[in-house]
Amino acid sequence: MAQSSTETDWVSRFADEVIAESERRAPGKPVVVASGLSPSGPIHLGNLREVMTPHLVADEVRRRGHEVRHLISWDDYDRYRKVPAGVPGVDDSWAEHIGKPLTSVPAPAGSPHANWAEHFKAAMVASLAELGVEFDGISQTEQYTGGAYRAQILHAMRNRARIDAILDRYRTKDKATGQPKGKAQQKQQKPVDEAELEAAEGSGAASEDDGSGGAGGYYPYKPYCGRCERDLTTVTSYDDETTEMAYGCVCGFSETVRLEEFDRGKLVWKVDWPMRWAYEGVIFEPSGVDHSSPGSSFVVGGQIVREVFDGVQPIGPMYAFVGISGMAKMSSSKGGVPTPADALKIMEAPLLRWLYARRKPNQAFKIAFDQEIQRLYDEWDKLEAKVADGTVLPADAAAHSRAVRTAAGELPRTPRPMPYRTLASVVDVTAGHDEQTLRILSELDPANPLSSLDEVRPRLDRAENWITTQVPAEARTIVRDEPDTELLGSLDEEGRESLRLLLEGLDSHWSLDGLTTLVYGVPKVMAGLEPEAKPTPELKVAQRDFFVLLYRLLVSRDTGPRLPTLLLAVGADRVRKLLGA
Repeated sequence: MAQSSTETDWVSRFADEVIAESERRAPGKPVVVASGLSPSGPIHLGNLREVMTPHLVADEVRRRGHEVRHLISWDDYDRYRKVPAGVPGVDDSWAEHIGKPLTSVPAPAGSPHANWAEHFKAAMVASLAELGVEFDGISQTEQYTGGAYRAQILHAMRNRARIDAILDRYRTKDKATGQPKGKAQQKQQKPVDEAELEAAEGSGAASEDDGSGGAGGYYPYKPYCGRCERDLTTVTSYDDETTEMAYGCVCGFSETVRLEEFDRGKLVWKVDWPMRWAYEGVIFEPSGVDHSSPGSSFVVGGQIVREVFDGVQPIGPMYAFVGISGMAKMSSSKGGVPTPADALKIMEAPLLRWLYARRKPNQAFKIAFDQEIQRLYDEWDKLEAKVADGTVLPADAAAHSRAVRTAAGELPRTPRPMPYRTLASVVDVTAGHDEQTLRILSELDPANPLSSLDEVRPRLDRAENWITTQVPAEARTIVRDEPDTELLGSLDEEGRESLRLLLEGLDSHWSLDGLTTLVYGVPKVMAGLEPEAKPTPELKVAQRDFFVLLYRLLVSRDTGPRLPTLLLAVGADRVRKLLGA
């Protein structure tokens, strides 16, 4: 018996909680959900979960008739931490900008964008539009330099002793003494391991130290230097009455400023995040596993928002990492990490949405850039068929609905979605030649021929992009120009007879289904069986041997695209020539 969607659909469950919490905290006001993205480098598919989790919940809340604001905080006032590997137009000279705000770092060479942050933000904005994600973007550079948080900063500085006490509950103790580490030691310690550090850099500055302390004690505010623009600064004194703050930088510069007028700095991450929860009235915001361990930003932030900013911590599920088939856990600090734009080149937006919608946030999953993408598309097409005939389970129906449409309407879809693996095989053999591709695809189902390639777009284009960008050259299919006379001449009588049977049946079986029956049926006939006979272990061996022979004669390899598709792609006349007719 199928479970009800309320028992199995994680999005609906969170939507129930979010609506109830919003009505309790802010009745009559828009429901606020939030994401945070740091454009410190390419924003990858792991970071996309930071957006898709609240998006799916927000969209469900919208479907129920509520007004929703999905905030995306662009953490573009974060410090530039390192020069990411593998970014075109970037070399080691960018290291001189480490410590500056991301919006003060030059964009990669040749970029049309004003700065580093805008360059990486632009690609993500375009991908989110294609995915149907509605959001309100907030630049933290604009918020901080425009003075939006001035009152909150002054409040945090007045309450610095209270913040310090909260943070001190979680600070690592000195192994030698068993006592909390001194301020100087605290500033140097690394509270997360290297994997967490790498993950954090793409999803907010989780690894940032929690404040600086010189002789004047703890301060939750970090100014950017007035001379070198970097955050290699230490606050040395602060007066609550006058708001005069003195700081010095490792570059040798120092100055005293009035914080009530000063807008060139920011709260440290573990204070900045809970401040924003209170400032924006956030009801729902997920966080990665690096934020959810004891002493991490989300845990500590829950106490700071309540005890310092008189706010409430949002509902905040932890989300697991997203992997790539054949690759290790993603980190934006390494080059070549796939982005949403990369995924959308090889798969349609509904499929990518479905991968995030069908798994609970705490379940890890992989996105396929290898051959596995063909199986994923097969699974998606089976789901579509179940939805169409009404046999789909409720939770699967909900995930499908969230994939193909939002509260605003349907996402663009392929009018006639032929199997992805078939389209990939055809464009592989034809090298993307449109006329040849249309001929072959029209012959797949002679009773209902394709009239235009537009009927199979954009899926056809995605399959072609996959073949040309993700399949190694040595794995591409190249059909022979001339028969392999040496191999043909070496065949025994059984081999020649199997080819004769195949060639004899070509015309009467010239469709995808017909050729499937033919290529599997020839070894059955050779074994004295009926074409409809069920396969035995011995028969499977004979079929495999026959398939290898055909592949060698057609493409000079032991494997290739599915043989029925390959035969259609090669064409009857050329098949006859290559098989020695």
